[in-house]
Amino acid sequence: MTSALRAAIDRAQDAEPTGDHVRSPLHALGRRQLSQLDLIGQSLSTIAPATGMVFIALWMTVSDPGVGGVLTIAATTGVVVLVALCITQFTRRLAAAGSLYSFVFQGLGTRAALVTGTALIVGYLGISISVLAQGARTVLDIGELAGLYLPGTGPWLVTATVLGGVVALIAVRGVRFATRAILVVETCSLILIVATMLVSPAGGPATTELPVSPLSLLPFLALMTVLSMAGFESAAFFGPEARRPLVTVSRTVIVTPLVVGALFVFAAAASLTGRGSLIVGAYFDGVDSGASWAVVLAVKTGMACSWFASTLGCAQAGSRLLYSMGVERVLPSALARVHGTLRTPYPAVVAFVAVSVAGACLYTLLADADSSVFDGVVEIALVAAYTLVAVASLRFLHRIGEDTAWTRSAAVFVALLGGGLLAATTVDGIVHSLLVVPAALVVLLVSGPVWRSVLRRLRPQSLATIGAFDTVETTDLLPGAGTLVLDEHGRPRIVTGGTAEPESSGERM
Repeated sequence: MTSALRAAIDRAQDAEPTGDHVRSPLHALGRRQLSQLDLIGQSLSTIAPATGMVFIALWMTVSDPGVGGVLTIAATTGVVVLVALCITQFTRRLAAAGSLYSFVFQGLGTRAALVTGTALIVGYLGISISVLAQGARTVLDIGELAGLYLPGTGPWLVTATVLGGVVALIAVRGVRFATRAILVVETCSLILIVATMLVSPAGGPATTELPVSPLSLLPFLALMTVLSMAGFESAAFFGPEARRPLVTVSRTVIVTPLVVGALFVFAAAASLTGRGSLIVGAYFDGVDSGASWAVVLAVKTGMACSWFASTLGCAQAGSRLLYSMGVERVLPSALARVHGTLRTPYPAVVAFVAVSVAGACLYTLLADADSSVFDGVVEIALVAAYTLVAVASLRFLHRIGEDTAWTRSAAVFVALLGGGLLAATTVDGIVHSLLVVPAALVVLLVSGPVWRSVLRRLRPQSLATIGAFDTVETTDLLPGAGTLVLDEHGRPRIVTGGTAEPESSGERM
């Protein structure tokens, strides 16, 4: 960008607007403040790759699937990258705080968008509940190592509540502060885990007991890899708050699964040579595994930081989804309120974290003994959302005439694979009497039509606002470019010489 163009843009942004000032529907969040690094920090923290590496090392070390396990994780990474490719067909054209929920609306309409919104709420809340509960457990383990032994579920519940409160405070404090804080935390955790695997001597098989899985080993590893990568697309929630969102968000959505997949393959390969035994034993069995007190403390500290970062990343992303739905009045409009100075949707943050804390307490009391059903419901929700966005990209690109053989192939492959995975998981749940899993899929599928019917009866005007995305504002126009006005449908249009441009200025940024 030349200095003259930069100066013209600065003059346009500083100038007093003439007439009505047209604003983006998502203006309150504070536009153009997040850098590429901030977006990467958000996506990495939501995934919490350090914890995923330890659990992959656990299954690779104890179950010993051999090279097939490494290849399965690598192939699953490739599939997730194809999902990312489908998502970027939207992020290159739209910046929406609703992420996949808003994208699916552009391709498949209201019912499918509401199904996707339900799936995202279930998926992100499920992840948040799980990581918050496990983070609290790890913090108590660190306290025990330091000589502060607090038995029973009471301290666990108190710790989860305190952690949730800290997460809410940081998330409300500001998105830039939060993304940079969690990037530092997650990077330190990753360095610790990778360094431990590199320098530790090869050990024997770990003695840690594995939870019971209803699936055979390799399909289970594939599903676990998908679940461990969940949230790779969370940068898309921050499109309206990002600088150059169509470039930086798309780049983050593609790069994140590649980086995390490489870390998972590294953890699996290191475990094949026995270098995962030390870290698995240190985290799951503590000093009883033979690891030194210092190693156990370092590993548990790194894992606690990663659990915390993931909880914060989920709160950031989930609050943007609730905010977007509040703006559209699909959910109560109180969720659309934004702090006047910090520009964060504090009611949405508080609501998401409060449900996460309550869920973590129930998870601790009821589901921790066997979390396979809970994990199955979360996996179903996430796979449904990814499948719908693949189908939506197919319809969306065809409608605007920008589909190619490559984009069609990727979308069809992901849609067929996702649909097949949902069908297989449903049958598997019925065969193994885990009826909660197929029941959850049915509830998800009917949630969209039911939600739409309720809105049509109670708030029919909200059906016309679904799919809100960031649009051009008056201050975005250069001097002499015209005047931004709203047409009869409330869409921004540029008027030059008294004539409105034929195409909405908000369709492309």
